Amino acid sequence: MADTDAAAIRADRGNWITEHLETYLTSGGTRGHIMDVSAVGGREMTTHCLIRCTGRKSAKVYVRPLIYGNFGGEIVIVGSKGGADTHPGWYLNILASKTIGVQIATQAFEATWREPEGEERHEVWAYMSHLYPPYLNYQRSTSRQIPLVMLTLGRPIDVFTAEDSE
Repeated sequence: MADTDAAAIRADRGNWITEHLETYLTSGGTRGHIMDVSAVGGREMTTHCLIRCTGRKSAKVYVRPLIYGNFGGEIVIVGSKGGADTHPGWYLNILASKTIGVQIATQAFEATWREPEGEERHEVWAYMSHLYPPYLNYQRSTSRQIPLVMLTLGRPIDVFTAEDSE
C-alpha cells in the first residue's frame, strides 16, 4: 500500500481515533478499553490500551490508543500504521526508550518492551492478526515488516490524563 493509501485510511479514521483517545482519557479508562471495530473489519469486542512515550526528537509526551492482545502474559501491540510504508512514530519513539507507560482500562503501569523473533514472532503475528484481521491486509500492502512489540508490565503508575498528551 502506498503511504497515500495509508494516509487516506488514517484520515478517514482520524476523528474516530481522536474521539476514542479523549473518551479513554476523560473516563479514567472506564470507557474506551473495549471497542467495536467491526465497521473496519475487526471484531465487536476488541481490546485497546493506551501507550505513553516521549518523542525521540521533540521530547514531547505522546499518548496513543492501540489494539492489544495478551500473549503468554505479555501485552502485545502492533506497529501497523494502516499498512503505510513507514513505521509509526510511537514505535520509533519506543525504540529510543527503555520503558514506556501503558494503561489498560483503569490501571496503568510502567512497562519494558521487546520484539519477538523467529518462531515466536510468527506465533504472535498469527495471534494478533486473529484478534484484528485487517493486520493481514496491512502487511500485504507494504514491503516493511510490521513491528510487534511485547510489553512486560512493571510498577503501577497513575492513569493517564488529557494533560499527559500533546
